[in-house]
Amino acid sequence: MNAQNFDKLMTEEIQRLSEKKRLLLHCCCAPCSSACLERLKEHFEITALFYNPNIEDAEYIRRKKELLRFIRETGWAEILECEHDTKEFYGAVKGSEKEKEGGKRCEICFKLRLEKTASLAEKGGFDYFCTTLTISPLKNSALINSIGEELAKDKRTNWLYSDFKKRNGYLKSIMLGKEYGLYRQNYCGCVYSVKIT
Repeated sequence: MNAQNFDKLMTEEIQRLSEKKRLLLHCCCAPCSSACLERLKEHFEITALFYNPNIEDAEYIRRKKELLRFIRETGWAEILECEHDTKEFYGAVKGSEKEKEGGKRCEICFKLRLEKTASLAEKGGFDYFCTTLTISPLKNSALINSIGEELAKDKRTNWLYSDFKKRNGYLKSIMLGKEYGLYRQNYCGCVYSVKIT
């Protein structure tokens, strides 16, 4: 069986739109969000959601400030504020702390963040929800899209398939990061992913 081309699915969905639709975009950080927002801004009225309970407080604040600054400077999105509670993450991943990066712990984390995004998208009357996580070469786009697809099944909002790393998306995020002087971290934010050298 051939792997699905999620970038093609997104492009086909966008081509079907007769007008701009409302999109709630889960954002993991400013650099990753930059290329995603640039790709989507002509097709959607975007609201960015920075919901990342996997990130410790000091790092969370730094990343959120950078995303807010980028959005203010570009005007490519609105921002939806939400609470930050690392206890949600620690409770969800309890028992999988020692999993390898990209394993079960990451799947739980993806689901936690996308469940919140889907819930807020439905509550806010958004047409679609999506995440910037698929821009990372280290993240499993098939897994992320399967979680989003499953979450949309009982909602009045649609999952927007994506694989933002396609069409040089990750490279574009590096270029935009340099252009806007964005803080680029070298780990996902979860304390378990930090490699001690």
